[in-house]
This record gives sequence, C-alpha cells and structure tokens, in this order.
Amino acid sequence: MAREKKRRSGGRRSPLAAAALIGAGLMITGAVYAGASAAFAATETPTASTQLTVEDGEKLFTANCATCHGLDLQGTANGPSLYGVGELAAEFQLSTGRMPLQMQGPQAPQKEPQFTEDQILAMASYIQSVAPGPTYPGEHTLDGKGDVANGAELFRVNCAMCHNVSAAGGALTEGKYAPALTETSALHMYAAMVTGPQNMPVFGDMNLSDEDKRDIISALLFQQQAVPVGGFSLGNLGPVSEGLFVWIFGIGALVAITVWITAKSN
Repeated sequence: MAREKKRRSGGRRSPLAAAALIGAGLMITGAVYAGASAAFAATETPTASTQLTVEDGEKLFTANCATCHGLDLQGTANGPSLYGVGELAAEFQLSTGRMPLQMQGPQAPQKEPQFTEDQILAMASYIQSVAPGPTYPGEHTLDGKGDVANGAELFRVNCAMCHNVSAAGGALTEGKYAPALTETSALHMYAAMVTGPQNMPVFGDMNLSDEDKRDIISALLFQQQAVPVGGFSLGNLGPVSEGLFVWIFGIGALVAITVWITAKSN
C-alpha cells in the first residue's frame, strides 16, 4: 500500500512545470503570429488611396512647421517667410532632414528626415499651392546624360571653391561649411542650384542654363560612380591631406630607419 502511494506521488507534476509549459506555448504562438503578420505585410501592395493630399499637407505643416514659419507661411521671429520658396525648396529641406530645425546654429545640418516621402510631398504641394515658387525639373535635366566634360569645367569654375574640386565638401567661415556631394541625388543637386539653400548662391538661368545644370549634374553623378584607380583617396582633399600624410608617415619612417641604422652601427 505504501509502495503504491509512493508511485502515485512520484508521477504527480509540479505546478512550476505546468506554468513553464503554458509560457512556452504562449511564446511559440506569439512567434508564429508575428511571422505570419510580417509575411502578410510583405506581400501586401500599397494602393493609391495611401497617397496624401494637399489638405493632409496643410495639417502636417500646421502641426510641425507653423510654429516657426507661421500659419499663413509669412514667417515669424523664429523662422523666415516661405512665400516664393516653392515645393522644390520645401522638398529639399525636408528630405535632407535640415527641416524641422533641430537647434539654432551657423548652419542647419543634414540628418535623417523626420517624415515619410508621401508626407514630404504633401507638405511641399501645400506650400506650392499657397506660396508658389520653383518646382521640380523635367526628367531630361536629371537623366545624367549631359556633357560630363563641360559639366566638370562648369563645376570647377562655379562650385569647386566651396565644395572642393572633387565635390568632397569644405569649410567656410564662422562655423559654416559646404557639404560633400558624393551621395547627393540629382534632384537635390538641381534644387540646390535653383533655390540656394544655406550659404549657397542661387544660379538662375542667366548664370547657368538648364543644359548647364544638366551637365554639372551629369559630371557629379559620373564622379559618384567612378572607380578610384590605385592608392588611398585620403578624403579627396588634395595636396593638403597628401602633404600631411607624407610628413607624418613618410618622414616619420625615414627618421625611424635612421635611428635604427645608428643604433645598429653603435
């Protein structure tokens, strides 16, 4: 009788084992559900109904931009007027993350955009509807099939003094700088030339025609895709970085060899 009672007690499950079994079941169920949801979302195609309207852009502008630029886009003490800016400049500033401004400083830095592409286009369309200005160029201007040689010469004459001849960017005065163009899109190159953001001058048709702008864009796109031929690029900063490299490593190596030879001879 005692042996039978002992056998029954030995086969009884612990309450902790039951709790662990339930927890494992919940985790497996959650993992299967999450995987199925992700697979369904990946196969789901967006529809035209997801596109935002000008009214949506007005709501986004009111919630995120009106504090500085005013409800009527005429500006405040904290931000300039947007009249005449147009959708091209608005798309540039929002897509590069320069706006909304993170903090006051010599220059608005480029960062990750805070809005989706649809939201940016909606706000740009709203600004264009209220305060018209420069708009998007045709595909011909951005196709990258212009005269690369002429574009490189135009860039050297008009842009290289700030952006560096290799488009690697450079420092300006009072904490300002010209950004690198090594990853800039064709649209944003055009927008910068037309709207003159930050410290950049505006290049109107009297300075650079649309064909000239197309050539410059083509030259920069060609340079982005070019494969470096031999050696280190050293930031593509020209003789300054190259001379510094020679002074530190080249002459340093000669001094080290001289010291070693002297020590061996003694």
